[in-house]
Amino acid sequence: MDGSGNSLLAGPESHKKRVAYFYDSEVGNFYYGPGHPMKPHRIRMTHSLLMHYGVHQKMEMLKPIPARYKDLCRFHEDDYVAFLKTVTPETQNKKQLRALKRFNLGEDCPVFDGLYSFCQTYAGGSVGGAVKLNHGHSDIAINWSGGLHHAKKCEASGFCYVNDIVLAILELLKYHARVLYIDIDIHHGDGVEEAFYTTNRVMTVSFHKFGDYFPGTGDVRDVGHSEGKYYSLNAPLKDGIDDESYQSLFKPIITKVMEVFQPGAVVLQCGADSLSGDRLGCFNLSVKGHAECVRFMRSFDVPLLLLGGGGYTIRNVARCWCYETGIAVGVELDDKLPYNDYYGYFGPDYTLHVAPSNMENRNTKSDLEFTRKYLVENLSRLQHAPSVPFQERPPDTEIPEEEELDMEARGDRYHKWNMSDWDAEDNTICHSQEANANGVNFPRMASPTNQEQANKVKQEEVTEATSMDEDNEVDENTTKVTERHKEIKEEQASPEQTSLSSFESCSSQIYPKFSYT
Repeated sequence: MDGSGNSLLAGPESHKKRVAYFYDSEVGNFYYGPGHPMKPHRIRMTHSLLMHYGVHQKMEMLKPIPARYKDLCRFHEDDYVAFLKTVTPETQNKKQLRALKRFNLGEDCPVFDGLYSFCQTYAGGSVGGAVKLNHGHSDIAINWSGGLHHAKKCEASGFCYVNDIVLAILELLKYHARVLYIDIDIHHGDGVEEAFYTTNRVMTVSFHKFGDYFPGTGDVRDVGHSEGKYYSLNAPLKDGIDDESYQSLFKPIITKVMEVFQPGAVVLQCGADSLSGDRLGCFNLSVKGHAECVRFMRSFDVPLLLLGGGGYTIRNVARCWCYETGIAVGVELDDKLPYNDYYGYFGPDYTLHVAPSNMENRNTKSDLEFTRKYLVENLSRLQHAPSVPFQERPPDTEIPEEEELDMEARGDRYHKWNMSDWDAEDNTICHSQEANANGVNFPRMASPTNQEQANKVKQEEVTEATSMDEDNEVDENTTKVTERHKEIKEEQASPEQTSLSSFESCSSQIYPKFSYT
């Protein structure tokens, strides 16, 4: 099935964009543990939908180069990254109990097989996307495995270990005087806001559930500090917000932000836990309502980095990010799903879109109007878009040595996929002969997919497809699909084996100042 859909309606959003899409076929094999709501498997489901809709034909598809230790330390503390690199499920309870507490690893942020490789992979995709935008090779870059916005400089938080968003923004700041960060996850983007709380070069805007809800930050009165005052915007929301109410706040605020701040690049975190029916969420957005934010940002013709984030009803996460990828490339995907490797997950309707529920919208018009006026008033206090003094720009990234590829070795040296790389039977991406012929050596990520780990993931797939929480109604197709999963060939690769003292201390260390030509 081609299924690539129809072109978007006429208007700025219909302009053809060059889209770079980052995906590693191993990412779905990482496993937080039984019962944990975060499931990287949703990235594999999203990718399968994209392939069967034919969206891959309209994008440059790239395998991210894993981030190295020194890359992650551009934001995170050395000892924290070193701990992530060395801790394992076998050692965590014997020798590293104090470190676990110090770095906030535990129930929410567990230690699992391949943890460090997981961090390298999703961070590499986000920074890789930033570099593609910096060099003008793409108009939009996508990394659905990224967007882990809660991670702090020296601790994990909220299922997040490495803050790939901060790393990507730091990369964008090498070429852009100002970067705008927008967060539509249901949770406040606290890690990113904290990192840039005292700088005027990054504006952070977060639309989130506020109150007795994790992480408990993001009051409308939190506006930034020092040079960053009024460069942090927070739109606190209540339960049940619907598409119309959300857009009545999102569009006027972002329009004013774009007018006043004039960013050179935009990072949009598309956490899908703000969708209706999410396991951990309490909003009532439809897939189209959520995706309208992507469509709106696309219309500004500013370099755009799209990242994932939260999302815990994984069938809806896959629907949402698939649809938003279609918007990025400029097509409207058919509502009827093509048959795919996870078809049984989407029953009984087998459609791309899900209708919102009839839950009560506790956001009154007066609440929304107050928030809108408050934020617009703060924006009006900014006299002009901040400039950057003439100083030496941080050096461009160098080509790494063959034995240790750096995520900074970018440009056209990325592995490009074509349809011959896709093996529908085992749901994997293989290295293309063309890439090897060109002398590009792409090592496989340190894989967690030993026999025991692969079995855990496969069992999780079956559980997700048949659980009452995930699918209240599962028809006979589900059984067929899960049986097919059991026949998938499993890889036999062996695995390789302190909070900030102040906002000033964080931002002063991480955001560079330099000249522009």
